[in-house]
Amino acid sequence: MAQHQRQAQSCANTRMPDGLTEELLKRIQLLPASVKTQYLKQEVFSKFVSADTDAPLTRKTRAINKWLAAERDNEATNDRLFITPGEYQILPRVSFEHFVSFCRSLICDIIGETAPVEALIGSFSGGASTSRPRTKSHPALKYLGKAHVTPEALTIWRDLVEPEMPGWIGDGTILIPEVVPGNVMFTVPKKTDIDRCACKEPDLNMFIQKGIGNYFRDCLRRVNINLNDQSLNQSLARSGSLTGKLATFDLSSASDSVTTGLVSLLLPECWQTLLDSVRSPVTIIDGEEHQNQMYSSMGNGFTFELESLLFYALTRTICFFTGTSGVVSVYGDDIICPTGISNVLPFVFWHFGFTVNSEKSFVTGPFRESCGGHYWNGLDITPFYVKRPLTHLIDVIDVANKVRKWADYKDDTSILDPEVSDLWFWLKSFVPSRFWGGVDMNSKYQLVSQDLSSHRLVERTKRKDNGDGGYYHWLNATWDRAELRDGVSTSSRTESASVYRARPVRNPTVTLLPAVFFEEIWPTPSMLSREAVLSV
Repeated sequence: MAQHQRQAQSCANTRMPDGLTEELLKRIQLLPASVKTQYLKQEVFSKFVSADTDAPLTRKTRAINKWLAAERDNEATNDRLFITPGEYQILPRVSFEHFVSFCRSLICDIIGETAPVEALIGSFSGGASTSRPRTKSHPALKYLGKAHVTPEALTIWRDLVEPEMPGWIGDGTILIPEVVPGNVMFTVPKKTDIDRCACKEPDLNMFIQKGIGNYFRDCLRRVNINLNDQSLNQSLARSGSLTGKLATFDLSSASDSVTTGLVSLLLPECWQTLLDSVRSPVTIIDGEEHQNQMYSSMGNGFTFELESLLFYALTRTICFFTGTSGVVSVYGDDIICPTGISNVLPFVFWHFGFTVNSEKSFVTGPFRESCGGHYWNGLDITPFYVKRPLTHLIDVIDVANKVRKWADYKDDTSILDPEVSDLWFWLKSFVPSRFWGGVDMNSKYQLVSQDLSSHRLVERTKRKDNGDGGYYHWLNATWDRAELRDGVSTSSRTESASVYRARPVRNPTVTLLPAVFFEEIWPTPSMLSREAVLSV
């Protein structure tokens, strides 16, 4: 019995006392009043999901119904774009024909008229696909055995992709294509009352989609749209909150509102043909086929880049025809533009199928929000979110570090802001002292404090040989390297973190390494998988 108690006390996943989440809420509500704290109190539990919130089936049903409603709107958009006469005045003294022509030319200047072959060479991600669940979705495994693909994408694969591969696809005995009609819908938690819809794509479709997405991403960087960095949008949002010269717009169900008619209208013909061939024309919803009016959903490898391209082009075109100068920046559906076009942008976007989210768009006043950054008169009031109950040690560490970061700690953690000191020390009391002394505010493996660092939590892992698949994955990741010393980008681990153990910090005075194994920092052809074992 005594031995069992000692093991429980040292277990990294020791459960926390009941009622900890409720007590956290009470203590947050008692924080001193200010613009920043009032905003935190309003937002901190807005994404919370637990057994006490709406049931999973209810949230899923609402999400699917919302998705289907978007599809009905998409059908109306496709009809509207098809019948809009060229002389229709979409802006004062600007015909629809001229507006579309300029927008199409702008897109063509960014991505070119034709798709280069290298745009087809993508990669496998670590996410679930139509043929593999999340637990068996490591990229290396997708180079072997069954691989789902839609009929048109299979043609693209055989005619264009296979001849360009550097030898890692065999004669059909290694990778065996299996034709499917399209993608499969699933939902993930979003808010307390509704989930978010996404779709698992066929394997080979996703491979090519990611190549196209990466190509679009590179092209957008040439016009100063960097989809690898949110900091520009955040900085511009802060500037807008100070000067009022920039507005921030957010769209409702943006990625689900890019329609087939819009892509046909604005993209060069070659790109239309290619994208049509590798998108999923059908979505399977609870076993039933739905013919898509939207062009692509969340889960498609080029959705994010395509919507960013379209929103940038539409916004730039509005600026051109209204004679408005200023900064335009997009990151997905986070749009920043001069306030001078804020009165016409919602209507133009609506005509092309998009709805401005009035609750998350800001034109006047001292508040702006973009890419997760929230600003009031230049002050960063970005809240943190508690998305799940505080049931285990990692939950408490995660929230405690978020509290410290939110409070705008002084002098690199040497002084804890008095505003949250009581709250933070209360959370600290639940963390064993050996896990104090961290430096990474974004970590849930060690509590950030001025204490001497000795241990941190790490995910329990073991190496698992993935054989030929790992070799093919390495070949694909390195196919365009010019020299051996060039960097290599491979996918990270794929399974959720559920098992942890304590790991001593080798040098207590230097704690700059994140609380993960080196194999996760420098990926190798060997795959990482979880051991269902708790130990210290």
